[in-house]
Amino acid sequence: KDRQQWFDMRKGIWPEAPDEYLNFDMDEILESDRDVVFFAYDGERVVGMIEVSLREYAEACETSPVGYIEGWFVYPEFRGSGAAGVLVQTAENWARERGCTEMASDTWLDNEPSIRAHIKLGYAEVERLVHFVKRI
Repeated sequence: KDRQQWFDMRKGIWPEAPDEYLNFDMDEILESDRDVVFFAYDGERVVGMIEVSLREYAEACETSPVGYIEGWFVYPEFRGSGAAGVLVQTAENWARERGCTEMASDTWLDNEPSIRAHIKLGYAEVERLVHFVKRI
């Protein structure tokens, strides 16, 4: 029932992505036992969400599977309210219940608010990556 709000939050994370791209895997996530989406509410209102998966590998992790934060969004007016921490703790618990002992995530190099939020929640930066492309 929160599909449109979920889509809108995905658009908040990846605003440049085409709508078709953001929409294409939502059904697969809902049907998967290796992917999940959790929502945070303030009463009846959705204030944020987190998408989590089980990956076989993540950078600097030593175990498998690894819980992985694929997407994480809290509406600006609720940032700093603790909603992000609740979402991440819920994701970590879900991964732990599936045998994970490590949780990983990523963000863009210039996304300072996300970097600060990860660090505040106990995540350590382990690697930086620059992607290249050449049209041939």
